[in-house]
Amino acid sequence: MNTKVSIAGVELKNPITVASGTFGSGMEYGEFIDLSKLGAVTTKGVANIPWPGNPTPRIAETYGGMMNAIGLQNPGIDTFCERDIPFLKTKDTKIIVNVCGKSEGDYVEVVERLGDEPVDLLEINVSCPNVKEGGIAFGQNPKALFDITKAVKAKAKQPIIMKLSPNVTDITEMAKAAEAAGSDALSLINTLTGMKIDVKKRTFAVANKTAGVSGPAIKPIAVRMVYQVANAVKLPIIGMGGISTAEDALEFIMAGATAVAVGTANFRNPYVTTEIIKGIEEYMIAGKIEDINELIGCVK
Repeated sequence: MNTKVSIAGVELKNPITVASGTFGSGMEYGEFIDLSKLGAVTTKGVANIPWPGNPTPRIAETYGGMMNAIGLQNPGIDTFCERDIPFLKTKDTKIIVNVCGKSEGDYVEVVERLGDEPVDLLEINVSCPNVKEGGIAFGQNPKALFDITKAVKAKAKQPIIMKLSPNVTDITEMAKAAEAAGSDALSLINTLTGMKIDVKKRTFAVANKTAGVSGPAIKPIAVRMVYQVANAVKLPIIGMGGISTAEDALEFIMAGATAVAVGTANFRNPYVTTEIIKGIEEYMIAGKIEDINELIGCVK
């Protein structure tokens, strides 16, 4: 039985990774699960300099999920290279580094720093606010997405995965822009923008006012977007958004995702990724499926 999948020439032992920002670099989760069982570990966003993130409160529970406005708090590329990469290299898994920035130069600087590091794929978080464009995310404007993809691709030594924002009118338009600019793969969806009001305090539940909504409530939207993108471009896709069971993961794969990322579910159940891997294997045995690749995009 084959569970291996390939993303832009990088072979994963199975299609399961984690969603950036929900897993750190795996150090804490390594106390619960064997990280070597994962197809890949996707790190928290890494910027060229340390980012303090947004003021608190910056998370809130919501029906069927959670909201976060962490603001991509991270210790910066120097600490990441010194501390996190050596740790991940002790595990038998692929390393996907999530890259964030506030300008084209920020992204390029991080990508160039990672060029000689032993990491496998770069996931470019284009939901970051573009300071030069007045704060609109790079991923919400097709031209801005095309430009940032082209700039990063020109300097990247590893294959790049553009992480698409769902906060757009037509996600296929964004996917096509990333493909045209040379992206090697896509990941989707990032969080949906939402808001929660604390009626007792008569104020916003999150200091940032708006926050990214994740968890089971967004899964049907994510599956739909993955299906649309899979049928609009020829790039491999990492699907994500509310995955908490093997059945959820298989939905994304059948919609056209080559791999899937588990996010919010990790907070509720730190064993969830390995449970999903086991569940997919059991599904394949029960259905006499020899190769997981038979299931990718099988629903048309």
